[in-house]
Amino acid sequence: MGQFAFMIHPLDVESVTRQYSWAKILPERAIEAILGRLPPFKVSTITGIRSPYGEADGHFIVCPVTTRQFLRLPEETTVRRVVETGRLAERLGARVVGLGAFTAVVGDAGKTVAEQLDIAVTTGNSYTVATAIEGARNAVEYMGYNLSDVTLAVVGATGSIGRICVQMLADEVGDLVLVGRKEADLEALKEEITRSREISVGVSTDVARALPEADVIITVSSAADAIIEPEHLRPGAVVCDVARPRDVSERVASARDDVLVIEGGIVSVPGEPNWSLDIGTPRGTCMACMAETMILAMEERYENYTLGRDLTVDQVVEIERLAKHHGFSVTGFRAFDKQLSESDLRAIRKRGHENRRRMGLHVPSLDSAIAVEIDSGG
Repeated sequence: MGQFAFMIHPLDVESVTRQYSWAKILPERAIEAILGRLPPFKVSTITGIRSPYGEADGHFIVCPVTTRQFLRLPEETTVRRVVETGRLAERLGARVVGLGAFTAVVGDAGKTVAEQLDIAVTTGNSYTVATAIEGARNAVEYMGYNLSDVTLAVVGATGSIGRICVQMLADEVGDLVLVGRKEADLEALKEEITRSREISVGVSTDVARALPEADVIITVSSAADAIIEPEHLRPGAVVCDVARPRDVSERVASARDDVLVIEGGIVSVPGEPNWSLDIGTPRGTCMACMAETMILAMEERYENYTLGRDLTVDQVVEIERLAKHHGFSVTGFRAFDKQLSESDLRAIRKRGHENRRRMGLHVPSLDSAIAVEIDSGG
């Protein structure tokens, strides 16, 4: 049986106050100061992950550092805290540890952490890419669009996940917009993409200006707060939000009933998984980055897998193959912690198409959309 651990951390101070009543009476700085003194700890044991070809047990372990602390503290401090948490995984008997949320981003995306541990390390980003692309394709198909006709924007395009999403989808879409913080890095990626392809590629450091031109958006930034607001989206847009914390503001849920926002990277897990913890996904599911760690444990492949910021297509294809072999699969559409029903989806599609028509944008035929629904089992 494979043995693994998965590293999590409090996304914000509010997540601490929700979990611990004593924290509600303390100011934010006091809570962060307390977290700074806490050692890493195990929060639950994971059981029931099994397929006909392998099984695994594990642990959720907590690196007590908030997202804002990861962004504000010196890099050597946050890397040290992640390494300390990895050593807890070793003591618990794990043979591979997955780095979740900002523990996978800090420093050189896991390389230094792996060098200081005696067990395998992965960020889970390869399977995250695979599921994000599959989810986006499914949503595009549901809305009745052809990928070859759409403009795709990738927010966080020069990061490890964004870059490989761009590379894997550049041959399939009509136009491409790369969005990120540094224009020089965006221009370098544009040159790489256009060197061997005839495709229109735009670059932008301004989300508000870039996104209204996009039909499909994959967003994978490392921002601490939401960066995509209702006014940034055109009618009928598909937004696959892979970031944690989310890139898409919750205002979008209430203000834009004509766009399809989906949470990327959520998968069903084979067997009868028991997290002994609310991880924020439906029963029997988890984030793809967690699933990659489980897959490696089930395969007993105790080797560093996805590290650093240069992912490869081969890695993504391989982990996707192993996931399907064991019965991991992308779930239906889900947004803002809510599973979207068929009636929800139909209403979004209808309003999206109507508002696109008013703006003179391309609208798929109703016959095409209905055919997709039947084909997808809707």
